[in-house]
Amino acid sequence: MAHVEGQQHPLGVYIKVWALLFVLSTFSYLVDYFHVQGYTRWTLIIVFMLLKAGFIVSVFMHIKWERMALSFAILVPPVVLGVLIAIMMIESDYTFITRGVFFGSGS
Repeated sequence: MAHVEGQQHPLGVYIKVWALLFVLSTFSYLVDYFHVQGYTRWTLIIVFMLLKAGFIVSVFMHIKWERMALSFAILVPPVVLGVLIAIMMIESDYTFITRGVFFGSGS
């Protein structure tokens, strides 16, 4: 009978990441509890959100232990889409300002 071996990950890694996710979620809630406002609030919330998503993808979805080619195939398309969205946002501001200059304020 053939013995099939699989890759085993230590349980401690999952527990540590789970605890870290709990701490990051607590920090995210503390941003609202302390009434942080403006760009600081949204920057902190997005940073905590991206950190949590990164830990979830890398450890719980096993990307950390996959081959580099598969990791790139999964992670590069969302990054490219994010860059394209950022470029479109910059272009939309330019178009909006150009329309205001060309057509005037209408007053």
